[in-house]
Amino acid sequence: MDNPTYLALSRQSGLLKEMQVVANNIANVSTTGYRREGVVFAEMIETLPGEAESISMTEARVRRTDFSQGAMTRTGGPLDVAIEGDGFFMVQTRQGPTLTRNGAFARDAAGALVTSDGYPVLDEGGAALFVPAVGEVVVATDGTISVDGEVQGRLAVVTVPEPENLIREGGVMFRADQPLEPADGVIFQGFVEDGNVQPVVELARMIEVQRAYELGQAMLEREDERIRAAVRQLGGQA
Repeated sequence: MDNPTYLALSRQSGLLKEMQVVANNIANVSTTGYRREGVVFAEMIETLPGEAESISMTEARVRRTDFSQGAMTRTGGPLDVAIEGDGFFMVQTRQGPTLTRNGAFARDAAGALVTSDGYPVLDEGGAALFVPAVGEVVVATDGTISVDGEVQGRLAVVTVPEPENLIREGGVMFRADQPLEPADGVIFQGFVEDGNVQPVVELARMIEVQRAYELGQAMLEREDERIRAAVRQLGGQA
């Protein structure tokens, strides 16, 4: 395999990864609290064996998450909450405390406040929050939960020094290997935050990536035909 083929294949591999990421963004347009992803292309310089020259190839090895604010949708649900500004809710999963912007919460059979996946929502002390089944639930802008005027606890709303380094656990969950800090986001009861995916932008990007992939495929086909023609010519001269 010669150098042009290596170059084209490295580009095709990166474009395929980007297409998968864009398709996943589009599939999660309606997912509450979803954060869109993008791909970062890196240049790799390889020294050619036995030569003083080198070859430059590309690889899509980093997936970048966009943490910009999504639009808020009114639901009227007393246990639905959304953060405007900085911060994440903290929930307890099998892997430990995890961060999310999905505030579509519910009450389980034991009275614990849980996510749509059944994970307990944590308070600022790292303990599970419980909400009585009877009474008017009020969530203050600082995350304090009261039922009929009696305080039940306060939602943990935290952030990290470098959100771009959060590790996506899947869907709308993120794991932090950094120290957690109190966030200054404002809580709105009766709302959920939509995903920050812009469908038109993602569709346009998908078309752009698809066309770039098709051009690369055409180049590979032409290069293959060139090599075959050279082999046939050499065979005829033998």
